[in-house]
Amino acid sequence: MAAKNDAKTSGKDWRPATTLVHGGTIRSQFGEMSEAMFLTSGYAYDTAEQAEARFKGESEGFVYSRYSNPTVAMFEERMRALEGAGAARATATGMAAVTTALLSFLKAGDHVVAGRVLFGSNLYIMENILPRLGIETTLVDGKDLDAWGAAMRPNTRACFFETPTNPSLEIADVEGVCGIAREAGALSIIDNVFATPILQKPLEMGADIVVYSATKHIDGQGRCLGGVVLSSQEFIEETLHDFFKHTGPSMSPFNAWVMLKGLETLPLRVRHSCASAELVADFLAQRSEVARVFYPGRRDHPQYALAKRQMASGGPLVAFDLKGGKEAAFRFMNALEIFKITNNLGDAKSLVTHPATTTHQRLGPEGRAAIGIGEGLLRLSLGLEDAGDLVADIERAISA
Repeated sequence: MAAKNDAKTSGKDWRPATTLVHGGTIRSQFGEMSEAMFLTSGYAYDTAEQAEARFKGESEGFVYSRYSNPTVAMFEERMRALEGAGAARATATGMAAVTTALLSFLKAGDHVVAGRVLFGSNLYIMENILPRLGIETTLVDGKDLDAWGAAMRPNTRACFFETPTNPSLEIADVEGVCGIAREAGALSIIDNVFATPILQKPLEMGADIVVYSATKHIDGQGRCLGGVVLSSQEFIEETLHDFFKHTGPSMSPFNAWVMLKGLETLPLRVRHSCASAELVADFLAQRSEVARVFYPGRRDHPQYALAKRQMASGGPLVAFDLKGGKEAAFRFMNALEIFKITNNLGDAKSLVTHPATTTHQRLGPEGRAAIGIGEGLLRLSLGLEDAGDLVADIERAISA
C-alpha cells in the first residue's frame, strides 16, 4: 500500500489552529500519527513506462527530492491551507524564498520598487544583486503611498516590502501598495515574517506573493533553516516551479519535518509572545532611559490605526531607542541574563539584537540614519518565558 493523502486532512473549512495540526498530512501504509520523515533523494518506478509518464507530468508521483518530497509536500500543503494560497513552495532558507520569488519572473530591463526599510539581506538583493542582472530598483518610503505611486514606471514588474519592517517596525498599507502595484501591472511581494501568518493575511488584502523565513516563528525553537513562497497555483506551478526545479533551493525533508512540528504550536507560541511584547513595550515606554519605543500595538506608534486594521495584534517583537547610543546599548545587552544576544528572532528564547552592529552594519552610519537605525536602537524578540521575569531582566539591565 503506497503513501497517500489522508482524505480528512484537506482543512478547507478549518480554523487555523486545527489546520496547523492536521492539514496536508500524508500517511504511509503504517498509519503513523506523527508525520513521516522521507529521507530519500530519489524514487523507484514500477515500470519504465511509469518513469516516462512521471517525467512528462502525465502521472502523479515523486520524481526527485530537489523537485518535491512527501515530507516537504506536507509542509507546503499545511502552509498553503493556513495562508489561503493557491499553492506553496518550500525553500532552503528565507532568503532563498525571497530570491526565488523575484528571479523566477524578473529579467534584464525590468524595474522593481521596494520599501526602503528592509532586512539587510533583502536590501542587498535590491541594491546589489538585481542591478547586476540589469534589473533597476527604486527604494521608497514604504509608509508613503504617494511615493509608491510616483516610483512606478511602465517597466515596473514587482513591488517588494516588509510590514512590519526590520528592525524599526514601520507599517506599510498592504491594500494600498498592492492596489498601486496591480494598477501598474506589477506583482506585489510581501515579506510577512514579523507579523507571522497568524497575525496578518497579505493575500486576503490583495498581495500576489507572500514569503517567509520559516527559520523564525514557524520553526520557533531556533533549530533549522527554511523558507516558503506562497501565491496562486498558476504563479507557483507555471512561473516559479521550473526556476526552482533547475536552480535547486529546495528544503531538506528533515527541516520540513521540524517545520511541521513547529506549525502545530505556532498559534500558542505567537499569542504568548505577543502578550509578553505588549507588557515589555509598556514597561519600556515608562523608563526615562528610553528615548522611544516602537511597537505597532501601542497607541503612540505613528501607524497604530493601520496596524490595528491589518494585524490581529501588535506582534511578537519590540524595538526601542536607548539614550546613550552604542555604549548604553552594549551595557544593557551585556547586563541581561534571560535575553540572549543574537541576530536571530522568533525563538522560544527571548533575544536581543543591536542592528547597527549586526544585521544592518553594512549600510554605514549615513545609510542607517536614513532609515532610522540609530546607535541606541535595540530589537527584542519575545520568547516563551514568563513575562514578569522578562520585565525584571530588562529592568535590571536598563539600570546598568
